[in-house]
Amino acid sequence: MSSAAVLGPTLAFLAELAGDGQALEFAIGTGRVGVPLRERGVPVMGIELSEHMAAVLRRKIDEDFLPVIIGDMATTVVPGEFTLVYLVYNTITNLLTQDEQVECFRNAARHLEPGGRFVIELGVPPLRFLPPGQVAVPFDVSEQHLGFDTFDLVEQILVSHHLTRDGDDGRYRRENSRHRYAWPTELDLMARIAGLELERRVADWDGAPFTRDSAKHISVWRKPT
Repeated sequence: MSSAAVLGPTLAFLAELAGDGQALEFAIGTGRVGVPLRERGVPVMGIELSEHMAAVLRRKIDEDFLPVIIGDMATTVVPGEFTLVYLVYNTITNLLTQDEQVECFRNAARHLEPGGRFVIELGVPPLRFLPPGQVAVPFDVSEQHLGFDTFDLVEQILVSHHLTRDGDDGRYRRENSRHRYAWPTELDLMARIAGLELERRVADWDGAPFTRDSAKHISVWRKPT
């Protein structure tokens, strides 16, 4: 995820939207995107819930160069107005209720200057791969890792399961995480509630057209002037 092939198009896309303004990254984590975006000359601030992840970021870059506020992306407010607020790699699904996700959109709108954009990168729920009665979809089957998602279709909850080979003795480490998946049109309604308008939706950071077969989308909403 930190390779030049992945990050290059991401940084170009975000830098173009930020323009001459400053950017705010929700759930900035260890700075995989925020640090190189700042190094490209875009002023970046971050909000991050995990103090541990923020500490890892801080070893990469000085506080004066990229400030980070500890807090959640749905309610934490930082000073200033931004031309760009962005949220990458499915992170909005860490908010496990629709109300929390709506508040995330409202918080983005709160920080945007008129004409500013809110960007989300999010996978399209792969429910079309579920035969009747099946609730699990594998996404990685390899020597070192088995990954599959299970779905609660009523609550819109996805649990991502990982079995990772731990050393050479044949043992595997098991981990899982809960997420609330949402459809692109549901996000558009959240944006409207927050006073934002859909500007464009593409299938990847290179700008490929979004189609019914796209596995994810990059969506851009604009705050009206």
